[in-house]
Amino acid sequence: MASHTAPESSRPLVVTSKRAGSSAHWSRTLIPTAREAPNDAETPSHILLHRAGFVRQVGAGIYDYLPLGWRVINKIADIVREEMNDAGASELLMPALEPLELFAGTKRDVDYGDNLFRLKDRRGREAALAPTHEEVITELMLACVTSYKQLPLNLYQIQTKFRDEARPRAGLLRCREFLMKDAYSFHAAIEGPGGLNEAYDAMYRAYTNIFTRCGLDFSAVEADSGPIGGSASHEFMVNCVSGEDTILKCPVSGYAANVEKCEIGHRPGSFEHPAVGDWTEVHTPNLPGIDEVGKFMKVKPERMLKSIVFEAGEVTADALANPSAYPWLTIENGAKTAGPKWIVVVVRGDHDANEGKAKIASGCMVKLADEKAARAAGFAIGYVSPRVVNSVPGTLLLVDPDVAQGGFWATGSDKADHHAKYFNWKREIGATLDDARKVKITDVRNAMAGDPSPRAAGTSLVTGRGIEVGHIFKLGTKYSVAMGLSVLDQQQQKRAVIMGCYGIGVSRTMAACVEMSHDANGIVWPKALAPYHVLITIMRPDDAAQVALAGKIACALVGEGVDVLVDDRDERPGVKFKDADLIGLPIRLTLGEKAMEQVCVEFKARRDEGKGELVAIDAVVAKCVEMLNA
Repeated sequence: MASHTAPESSRPLVVTSKRAGSSAHWSRTLIPTAREAPNDAETPSHILLHRAGFVRQVGAGIYDYLPLGWRVINKIADIVREEMNDAGASELLMPALEPLELFAGTKRDVDYGDNLFRLKDRRGREAALAPTHEEVITELMLACVTSYKQLPLNLYQIQTKFRDEARPRAGLLRCREFLMKDAYSFHAAIEGPGGLNEAYDAMYRAYTNIFTRCGLDFSAVEADSGPIGGSASHEFMVNCVSGEDTILKCPVSGYAANVEKCEIGHRPGSFEHPAVGDWTEVHTPNLPGIDEVGKFMKVKPERMLKSIVFEAGEVTADALANPSAYPWLTIENGAKTAGPKWIVVVVRGDHDANEGKAKIASGCMVKLADEKAARAAGFAIGYVSPRVVNSVPGTLLLVDPDVAQGGFWATGSDKADHHAKYFNWKREIGATLDDARKVKITDVRNAMAGDPSPRAAGTSLVTGRGIEVGHIFKLGTKYSVAMGLSVLDQQQQKRAVIMGCYGIGVSRTMAACVEMSHDANGIVWPKALAPYHVLITIMRPDDAAQVALAGKIACALVGEGVDVLVDDRDERPGVKFKDADLIGLPIRLTLGEKAMEQVCVEFKARRDEGKGELVAIDAVVAKCVEMLNA
């Protein structure tokens, strides 16, 4: 899961699609550069894409893609198409408008809540503007696929998506309308030829190629599957200091994961420690959080126990495959017939319980307990202690190793408005601690910088920042079961179709690239995504010789597959140079009188500081091509 910066595709970076180069004149296209950014623009991409004339805001979270921006979008889309096609996927297009009844089985309209754009047509039928297309593609498969012989299939589209974000911000990074590539694969099996795992690995390779060819510095990180559901999942993150997501990495092994998924290396934990004081209750009324309780009790959060109550649901696929690892579960005919109703996760007061890890550790689907139901069962919500494993029937206790330690501990006292000091595991819970069906020491919290690496002993995790641009999921049968998608197998038995889901934020990738690659003067485009590769700046548009030379160089570059923009505006040199830096094309060629007197043009790479160098006119095309293909 290491960071990627070197290309893994054999295609040259300059030729980002199967087409010839192109040319345009600045005076005949729309590039409305600006000296000031919108008042609400805070992130570099929001500021620079507006100032450089790539996008224009129409409304909150809604943007025009102007000619330069649309060229970048198309270059990203071309790369995506080439790699998806090479990986065996086929392109289609589904409607942006989805009948709401398609959500009846999956209930995702409920999960999305207010983020789902809803509307009614003139006949009163409800519809939604698509946030993604799992239901639509599954309904298509229901109509077209009946046998395992028609599988596997991998279908994708590049399409506009809609989410009614409460607070659209950061320009293209959090929009209400955005461009996305979404792909869906369908399989009769998980393993083997044509199985989900084979397709997932192919998508992982395709995504690695896509973001490498885009010229991005990125990391592929293990991730939680989130609201879409499913099992295995990876996020592809553009590495940049302004990133909105925290990534945890092992600097030795290259392992990387987001906070929700990141494993933590071995931490010894034991309940065999003597008490350091007598159980002492403290009245703690009207204190809303653990920090306030700690201040009142004069106890630091790291010496307090935080006990979070979850409800246990159906068994997970891991539990079905390896039931002996979950002694608290009784599984018959693929379902739980006995097991915990409640799961109490115990972590340090300054740590956060991790729902995904609780699911993995318990072998059950979990959700935060309904407060009313939990209180009825005997939990004093807000004041729960690990002692509830003995008092509330059907409770499984999952204890993080950091709190399976000796010394002083404070905890809730299982009584409203009361906490207690000097909690001791052995004294307070007793023999139940030795019952493997009720108590387990296991990793159940979010990882943090400084935690031991799970892949390299003696190494600590470090943090980085990133922007998510791609996400791949092993969905399993979540949608096929909900919508009744099945096929007949070789024994003519009905089997639920197994699915995968693979998304790339196309417009988001453009913004993430700018976040990663810019300086004080403007955008610095990677060669593969630059709207044009070379900017030819004519110092005197009224000079026929300069205009003719610009045309000759542009034609030669186009013949080499290079995209050229000719700045033929009647503007001052300072304005042209500032705009050149702002839009960020890889190479600027300046045609001026002094250089042409020496039969040269000025060559300057955008990434280079200072002045450019003089290059002979008959050598400049070769130099441009050489640099672009380096």
